[in-house]
Amino acid sequence: MKIFIIDDEKNIRISLGNILEDEGYEVQSFANIKSGLQALEEGDPDLILLDVILPDGNGIEALEEIKKSLPHVPVIMISGNSNISSAVKAIKLGAFDFLEKPLSLPKIKITVKKALDYHALTLKLMRMQADSERAWRMIGQSPVMHELNALISKVAPSNAKILIYGESGTGKELIARLIHARSTRKDKTFVKFNSAAIPRELVESELFGFEKGAFTGAIARKKGKLEEADGGTLFLDEIGDMELASQAKILRVIQEGEFERVGSNQTHRIDARIIAATNQNLPEMVQKGTFREDLYYRLNVVPIQSPPLRERTSDIPLLINHFAYDLALELGTRIKVFMPSALQKMQQQSYPGNVRELKNIMERIYLLCDKEMLEAEDIQPLLPDSALAKDGVHFWEETANFQDKRREFEIRYLSRQLERFGGNISQTAAALGLQQGNLSRKISELGLK
Repeated sequence: MKIFIIDDEKNIRISLGNILEDEGYEVQSFANIKSGLQALEEGDPDLILLDVILPDGNGIEALEEIKKSLPHVPVIMISGNSNISSAVKAIKLGAFDFLEKPLSLPKIKITVKKALDYHALTLKLMRMQADSERAWRMIGQSPVMHELNALISKVAPSNAKILIYGESGTGKELIARLIHARSTRKDKTFVKFNSAAIPRELVESELFGFEKGAFTGAIARKKGKLEEADGGTLFLDEIGDMELASQAKILRVIQEGEFERVGSNQTHRIDARIIAATNQNLPEMVQKGTFREDLYYRLNVVPIQSPPLRERTSDIPLLINHFAYDLALELGTRIKVFMPSALQKMQQQSYPGNVRELKNIMERIYLLCDKEMLEAEDIQPLLPDSALAKDGVHFWEETANFQDKRREFEIRYLSRQLERFGGNISQTAAALGLQQGNLSRKISELGLK
């Protein structure tokens, strides 16, 4: 780690430099503000030790200037002729600490370590925030995406209930998170509850929480997703998979803003914005009696359609560049460049699994293709449509044992469908017209993950 010392006393610079270098730090020393600020233009240090009184200016004023350009770099002020007002002003301007001369060497070591730990933590949080913002950034310049972005900005500041429609893999959760991020609740919690991913018998305890002893295994009181979302946003993903009994309780929360934990008669009030999402036809489910009509109209205040990838193929190159950067960072490799022929080939593909499927294909290319500059012929064998061919012979033209061919077909077909629905067995079964239990047994039988 690099430390700058800006002090006009040569002995101070030498003694501090020797101590810090013995601790393993890289040290650069400067006798005045001008040379120190010039060095800052060439590279950022991890810490600055700055004297208050210097030949060419006031260290407090220099601190103010440093904080404007490098707000994240900690600065420790040191002085032999200081007063309380100077120390207070320095701290208000962002100084990490204020030390008086003669300096205590043990204290210097401790303060420097604390400042560097603080700096490392600050940088980590900045990276995490940047990664989070990037992860939930809307990618696309197509007309349909411009319209969607404008609608999100328009409805986000309100507390209106929102129902997001869209096929699997189109980014319904992304839309919900963007609405939250642009709302007045952005500093509060965003809580996701996936109705399809939780066994039906556990839905109410996960959503509403439970009291100790409410059921076998309830060894302590636990808050549910609703309480976690109080003041923020509750995202009810795959709301169409929620059973009717739970739908009735959610309706009460929406209407009255109150609920009871499982095993309790005590009523709790909450204030959470409700955003729901589904890939199912809710009006059709209302007609069949599998979804409550009153809940549907409560949720469907502002309907938002999440567009499938086939309606915005012009965005595919942008999505490819986005995933290419993320995958290179995640896997610790160089960014792969998709040449025009490769981009054209990717745009020609059908993506029934939408953006999620595109991301999966990108990950496959990164794992299995060694080249950095990719042409169409480099990625062709890794694309889904190529799975129909084997050793140059088309799948349907190959003569082979019927049972073996049938098994191969089932493996390929079910693998593709599971990929399309993000590995969600219940959604895949519904789309294929199969019983969930039968599909689970078939997956096990074929050895699929």
